[in-house]
Amino acid sequence: MAAGHRDRVLIRRETERDADTIRAITAAAFAPGRPPSQIPNEARLIDELRASPAWLPALSLVAVTPAGEPIGHVLGTRGHVGQAPVIALGPLSVRPDRQQNGVGSALVHAVLGAADALGEPLVALLGDPAYYRRFGFEVSTVYQITPPKPQWQPHFQVRVLTEYQPRLRGMFSYPGPFDRT
Repeated sequence: MAAGHRDRVLIRRETERDADTIRAITAAAFAPGRPPSQIPNEARLIDELRASPAWLPALSLVAVTPAGEPIGHVLGTRGHVGQAPVIALGPLSVRPDRQQNGVGSALVHAVLGAADALGEPLVALLGDPAYYRRFGFEVSTVYQITPPKPQWQPHFQVRVLTEYQPRLRGMFSYPGPFDRT
């Protein structure tokens, strides 16, 4: 596919039959710069999250081509700010031959919309501010939310949703499987 061409995609919920494909897409997306025999932690992380209490099936979304071929995935799981439930976003992965064509953006817009529709107050992530700023993410300290590791700033960001209340502040915690990556 030529660079700059915008893929037409449908975003749908993950199904049981998607697990192997999601693992392969995630491994391929996070493989650059790693030895060929090394499976990226992000690929294992999704399986661990799927088996954990943090799993939110409505926020595991797959981008598919018009023919139904999966080409991307995004995952939102249960994180917390203090004791308050929020969404932890990630991993976000797009098959390497489909990157730079709007698939990742479509997935982020979809997961934010789904989280908002579910009444979640905010979404937090660790990622590139230059990429995520376009979706309304801001450095978490703007909302008095601190990352689990101070050195994550300025890459730790939050996006507030409709149900956000300013009293929601404190330390963010990822679901347990993130601690093993």
